[in-house]
Amino acid sequence: MPQQKNGQISGDLYECEQRLSESLQKLSCVVVAFSGGVDSALLAYSALACLGPDKVLAVTADSDSLAQGELEHCRTTAALWGLPWLSVQTREITNPAYLVNGADRCFWCKDALMDALNPVAIQRRASVVLGVNVDDLGDHRPGQLAAQERGALFPLVEAGLDKASIRALALHYGLEVWDRPAMPCLASRIPYGTAVSVALLRSVDRAEAAVRGFGFSDVRVRHYGETARIEVPVSELAAAVAQSEQLVAALTALGFSYVTLDLAGLRSGNLNQAVLPIGSST
Repeated sequence: MPQQKNGQISGDLYECEQRLSESLQKLSCVVVAFSGGVDSALLAYSALACLGPDKVLAVTADSDSLAQGELEHCRTTAALWGLPWLSVQTREITNPAYLVNGADRCFWCKDALMDALNPVAIQRRASVVLGVNVDDLGDHRPGQLAAQERGALFPLVEAGLDKASIRALALHYGLEVWDRPAMPCLASRIPYGTAVSVALLRSVDRAEAAVRGFGFSDVRVRHYGETARIEVPVSELAAAVAQSEQLVAALTALGFSYVTLDLAGLRSGNLNQAVLPIGSST
């Protein structure tokens, strides 16, 4: 696992680091929901450092809503760190409450995750921990409620860590994922009220892979039936416009009739605006 710490950290971040260590050391054994993003990666790395490999198991949920390449990323990251790891299948796609894609879709997705994680945790006499951070508390996140109801713990929240602090701490630890873009489940690209299907999830996955191939650092393709709405960081909008003909060709080849570019740029949780109260942040 990475050993070299890069530079000094602020006093506030040091205090967060200590609180995280204290929270983890109170737990005899943990099962970490490991998506491979910076939040769950920092949590898994910290647990490994605090408890040792015999007391930590990182578990990645493999399902139709996982983007291509993500499972292998988790596998290789865990191997690099000497982090015990396994993958489990989750079956949210068989739940009608999930497929209808209401505002509570994430509840049922996380409920399916806990269905898979809890038996593993019981067998190991472990606590299930998730990489929820302080910033997540202000967004529409019904999945957090599902996880809490099923007994999951949120050590990053207990430590007071927000996304910026998590990235800073991951950089300090020399974790290569410190600046990795978030990769939420593919269903988050489908507007609420549009039924989720395996075909739609695969369509989103192919579309994002195609757009990412043009060199953008982060990508979302929102799926509106025949229309694909591309989101890239604001700083990369000019590059998207310059390659508009190629982008249109790439996505129409995948079955879309119309291709649009969101001029507001990429916004994580964008589709949650439909369910958040006015004035809420995402």
